[in-house]
Amino acid sequence: MDTDAYESITRNTAEVVTNEEIHALAESPENRRAYVGYEPSGVLHVGHMLTANKLIELQSIGFDIIVLLADVHAYLNGKGTFAEIRETASQMREQFIAYGLDSNQTEFILGSSFQFDEEYILDLHALEAETSLARSNRAMAAIKGDETATVAHAVYPLMQALDIVYLDVDLAIGGTEQRKVHMLARDTLPSIDADAPACLHTPLIADLTTGIGKMSSSSGVSISIEDDTTTLTKKIESAYCPPTATPDPSSEGESRYNPVLQLFEYHVFPRFDDVVIERQEKHGGDLSYETYDSLEVDLESGDLHPADAKEALAAYLDTLIEPGRAKVRDERK
Repeated sequence: MDTDAYESITRNTAEVVTNEEIHALAESPENRRAYVGYEPSGVLHVGHMLTANKLIELQSIGFDIIVLLADVHAYLNGKGTFAEIRETASQMREQFIAYGLDSNQTEFILGSSFQFDEEYILDLHALEAETSLARSNRAMAAIKGDETATVAHAVYPLMQALDIVYLDVDLAIGGTEQRKVHMLARDTLPSIDADAPACLHTPLIADLTTGIGKMSSSSGVSISIEDDTTTLTKKIESAYCPPTATPDPSSEGESRYNPVLQLFEYHVFPRFDDVVIERQEKHGGDLSYETYDSLEVDLESGDLHPADAKEALAAYLDTLIEPGRAKVRDERK
């Protein structure tokens, strides 16, 4: 096994399924196919960017990347007409490339390009016949949140499972909210004589202002590729950042995390070889870090003040999103 390839595949992940299958992929990563599916939804936000960081890393060791721009899924979720959704998909493609995906190693595919084919529909019906409504709804629950379940929601995760087959992928990637969908795929695909993929799940960034739950544009403060420098800086300045990576639970017993450190770990360090915290000489001068762990240690020891960490984080995130931000500006002219 290529140890470096294995490290690249598994770095900054919450879970891999299974470790044995990931080891096998690491033996020969060249031209392996990894995929993520995204509903076209406008501008890239921090969740898109986190999985994109993993895709960029996989490209560096030879993986071919498939980005499914899931227009049919978006339509099932009531995100607009097909014309509106496809226009959004086109815009998101350009934003992903601007963010750093290599256009020569990335294939962007609309779901509608194959999901209306007769063979696909027949396989989908076969999966429907093999899957209980309760199982499908459980798989979708983490994605749809508190929305009222519809028949479309029951079909949605089965389509995700089938997409893996029709895109001929070796590795399915998603945030941890996609775990139940991927497990559904692994359980049901053998019923239509299809291979189940290895799966990789990326962490979720905590709510920016409380450290509780996940960062979400629908409930709380989120970071998106359209944020200008001032907006982004204000968001980071007001972020929850105790001097530890393991904050105490809330008064209600809810788990808390440090979103500033998470953003450094999952967004900044994967894209920069050296991270410099600029400080005045009277405050000790600049600090330089080659690894996330060393930055975390300094924050917990007090050698790095949360305010200095936030200022540097805002600057690095601003650098990362500027090319995509420029694309958004061009699209709106």
